[in-house]
Amino acid sequence: MKIRSNTSLLARFRTLLAGTLLLLAILAPPTAFAEDELPAVTAEMVDAEHDDYDEGAVDLAGMTLFKHIQFNGTEGLDENQIAAAEGYADRYESMPFFGLSNLWILLCAFLVFIMHLGFACLESGLTQKKNTVNILFKNVFIICSGLLLYAVWGFNAMYPGDWSIPNIFALGSPISGGPEANADMSYGGTGLCQTGWADFIFQAMFAATAATIVSGAVAERVKLSSFMIFAAILVGVAYPITGGWKWGGGWLDQMGFYDFAGSSVVHAFGGFAALACVIVLGPRKGKYTEKGIKPILGGNMPLAAIGAILLWFGWFGFNGGSVLSADPGLIGYVIVTTALAAAAGGITTIAVAWFVTKKPDLSMALNGILAGLVGITAGADQMTILGAVIAGGIGGAIVVFAILFFDNLKIDDPVGAISVHGVVGMWGTVAVGLPFLTMEGAGAPILVQLIGTLAISGFAFAFSLIIFGILKATIGVRVEEEEEVKGLDVAEHGIPAYGAENAEM
Repeated sequence: MKIRSNTSLLARFRTLLAGTLLLLAILAPPTAFAEDELPAVTAEMVDAEHDDYDEGAVDLAGMTLFKHIQFNGTEGLDENQIAAAEGYADRYESMPFFGLSNLWILLCAFLVFIMHLGFACLESGLTQKKNTVNILFKNVFIICSGLLLYAVWGFNAMYPGDWSIPNIFALGSPISGGPEANADMSYGGTGLCQTGWADFIFQAMFAATAATIVSGAVAERVKLSSFMIFAAILVGVAYPITGGWKWGGGWLDQMGFYDFAGSSVVHAFGGFAALACVIVLGPRKGKYTEKGIKPILGGNMPLAAIGAILLWFGWFGFNGGSVLSADPGLIGYVIVTTALAAAAGGITTIAVAWFVTKKPDLSMALNGILAGLVGITAGADQMTILGAVIAGGIGGAIVVFAILFFDNLKIDDPVGAISVHGVVGMWGTVAVGLPFLTMEGAGAPILVQLIGTLAISGFAFAFSLIIFGILKATIGVRVEEEEEVKGLDVAEHGIPAYGAENAEM
């Protein structure tokens, strides 16, 4: 680092002296304490309930004993001396990292929360303005209901102490306890370095994402009440089941299936649930005609772009928080692979879509960024830097052809959610099994990855097909044709998003 020209001679001397002392401290051999030099510790000193307890005094002794144990072990120490050293370590060695890790997880939970705003903006921008209020309402409902359902059932069903059906299904129960519950390293050590409360709120944000993916795919023609019922069942019941298969230590986890932050557990799950709903629901009126496919343009592309960039921003918390601690090296690496995969996905989609459609398509570019993010999510901590770029880039190419493929099948997805989250989610999961993309010794068997992503996607599809089919047969899932033409803002909510003068009456 270049020293500024106005740095004083005294300041330079201080810097040199500090560096010299630091070097000597590093090179100096560890100090060995003679047993008679070690502080004595009585039972009263380590008893916090004793009248003469002095935490400062016992920590002073504990510091010396802790340093001694680092180099010489516990041989020759009595139980009181060991207790003093452990107390010092808990308060001054472990707890700062624990507190920092807990704060990092909470900040990441806030970033994932912002992703719900991103989804709302993206969906609103890529659909017609006459349905904006309806889309925003669904997104508000999803995050509110999702948090409550995950608290009263989902969290403990997904991370069970006891399985009802071994490694497959567990009954849920409400979260409980006070601030002191699981508020130390005993909750998960340095690997899951957070309180139980931080763990819950971070995972709850993930759970609500699954229903948000479905929201975009069924936009502009789904009946609001039917969607609300379906979303509650999906988040409250189905998501914790498949989530438990991997993250709860279930059968997929025991097979060696790997999904770092949810390419399959969250994204493919939501994407294939959306596919089932769209098949039951049918396309929007006027989308597919005798003359071919009629594009239904988005009503606010600036809002869509804001939404996609917000999702990219929030994804740093989505993947970065999945480190589950404040491990500085791993956090930095995961965020770099995430950013590079997103950029590669965007660039690849721009190039492929421009070549295929002969136009530079903004909506495709935005979905390409998201495809790159979905593609890296399963292996953000496993991929090499080049592997991350390749995984994101291939995801960006896949999404273009997947969107066109579903359109040709007359499966109408207004925002491309099935392709971005479902198809690319499967790709990102399988990519972890490709040795040329992952670091040496990392990754997972490709057959196990394929089984895992097919199991999660297949369950989500079948579950959604059944539940949405039942809703269709009982209360209906689609609005009347007249309401669809008028727009759901006026038909279902009685108010347009952009003022009465812009409403299509």
